[in-house]
Amino acid sequence: MNALSPVSPRPDHVPEEAVYDFDMYLDPALLTDPHERVRELLRDAPPVFWTPRNGGHWVVTGYAENYAASRDTESFSSQLMPTEQAIAIMEQLPPGVHHPSPTPITMDPPVHTMFRQPLNPYFSPKAMLARKQEIRSLANELIDQFIDKGHCDFIPEFAETLPVQVFLNLLGLPGERQAEFRDLVHMFLAPITSLEDSTGRMRKVADAMADVVKARQHDPKDDLISLLWQTKIDGKDTTYELMEDFGVLLFIAGLDTVINGIGYGIRHLARNPDLQAQLRENPKQIVEAAEEILRRYTFTIPQRRIAKDVELGGWQMKENDRLSLYLPGADLDEREFASPENFDLNRENKVHIAFGVGPHRCLGSHLARIELQVAYEVMLERLPQFRLDPEKPAKFHAGFILAMDSLPLRWD
Repeated sequence: MNALSPVSPRPDHVPEEAVYDFDMYLDPALLTDPHERVRELLRDAPPVFWTPRNGGHWVVTGYAENYAASRDTESFSSQLMPTEQAIAIMEQLPPGVHHPSPTPITMDPPVHTMFRQPLNPYFSPKAMLARKQEIRSLANELIDQFIDKGHCDFIPEFAETLPVQVFLNLLGLPGERQAEFRDLVHMFLAPITSLEDSTGRMRKVADAMADVVKARQHDPKDDLISLLWQTKIDGKDTTYELMEDFGVLLFIAGLDTVINGIGYGIRHLARNPDLQAQLRENPKQIVEAAEEILRRYTFTIPQRRIAKDVELGGWQMKENDRLSLYLPGADLDEREFASPENFDLNRENKVHIAFGVGPHRCLGSHLARIELQVAYEVMLERLPQFRLDPEKPAKFHAGFILAMDSLPLRWD
């Protein structure tokens, strides 16, 4: 078993009663059954607490507290490094070197709004709905490859592959590069060890897309890269550096969400044969089921930097403290949802924040929803009743996302 990260000293402004020891990367219970551990956090720790692990940082598990912090971008900044520090690092780089960043996730309004606005039309509900048949065809092709075996590891054989192929099609990247981008997914989903590690991964993603990005500048096709080249930001033409940033953003945002959303949904269905039967008989209920699955198994943990001294959850936070918006806790908070541990298709309050809330709400949520719904539809249409493999438990890893690495299934 992995050792936990070292314990950092408690800062003077953090009272002892605000401390709860939790390693968001290596907590053993989190890696065994993530959402059961989240329920323990909600029972045992305050809705906002400070953990001494991973350098010491705040964790927000409560719904109301997550909602408030997500909307207050002046106090809780998505720019995780102070401007002065970022400039100092950039000045140490060789001239002309660009470190790709997932623009505009790492920005705050109003700059964030300026860079996000041009992307909105490409990810509108109407634009994404137009891709539904393409996604359905891809899903069927994947199932064709394992349906006759009577078993599969659902994550590598379906949940990873589907969004990677959708991503390639959306950006106009060659489909035969599927394996290459799958390898990049594995690299990206591994725990981050340092700032250099993080920037190095983004550089590899940008480099993998470089040939197509450069070609589309002067030879546009019917794809998102071509459309982005024609976009103006604040009246200025798009630069190659900005295209790298957008590419990294779309790679990160388009894969993590769908891979894990589908994984947790199919895991829930595999554990609940009665629900499988109900949805097979009433497939129109899949839309509602997908939303309740997102609430019950929320998995993203956005990071923030405290931009100015502020109070949250009764605790005083200081400028440049770090904070994790633990959205899986928010959507299991019994102060907001009655019997939150129960999957309830008829739940009155379905207002989950699995896609975040406020200015940074997930840009690709409409695409993700279609991919999730289609995946459930096609799995239930094509496969007989499926179940978890009793001899091969699911495997997880944690960090900025509660990620599923393996989900062995069986069917007769």
